[in-house]
Amino acid sequence: MFPASLLPKYEQERLKDLYALQILDTPPEECFDHLVDMAQHLFHVPIAYISFVDEQRQWLKAVQGMPQVETARESSFCTHTIMHDRIMVIPDTTQDIRFANSPFVINWPFARFYAGYPLHGLHGQKRVGSFCILDRQPRVLSEKEKKALHVLAAMAELEAKMVIT
Repeated sequence: MFPASLLPKYEQERLKDLYALQILDTPPEECFDHLVDMAQHLFHVPIAYISFVDEQRQWLKAVQGMPQVETARESSFCTHTIMHDRIMVIPDTTQDIRFANSPFVINWPFARFYAGYPLHGLHGQKRVGSFCILDRQPRVLSEKEKKALHVLAAMAELEAKMVIT
């Protein structure tokens, strides 16, 4: 069972909003692939992805730098990202008690840096996923870089909402 402490108070409404997007388990789409490719090059990171978080997993709609298309929710950085309506930056994952023992930190891809911006569902209220970048070395993001990640997340959110229209 997934820890209740890592569930938003509005989890059932969030899941309804996520499922309304009808995006889970859909084939790759060029528009999302271009966004993560752009993020990978813009931020000079080995890994970038767009994720959607359902009850048990984090599913990756688009990913560069990792072969996985889904991971367990309990080991997902994005599970923490969707808890708040702002960017989540972890400058050094080995120094953050929440992530120091994560399989993604102690094993490949050896993530040392994470930044993720939450994505909102159809109605704009509930956070259903995130736009993320990972690096294998600790780092910080400038305010300009945070804004750029926000813009990419907003573009991914818009694309996700357009899929069902």
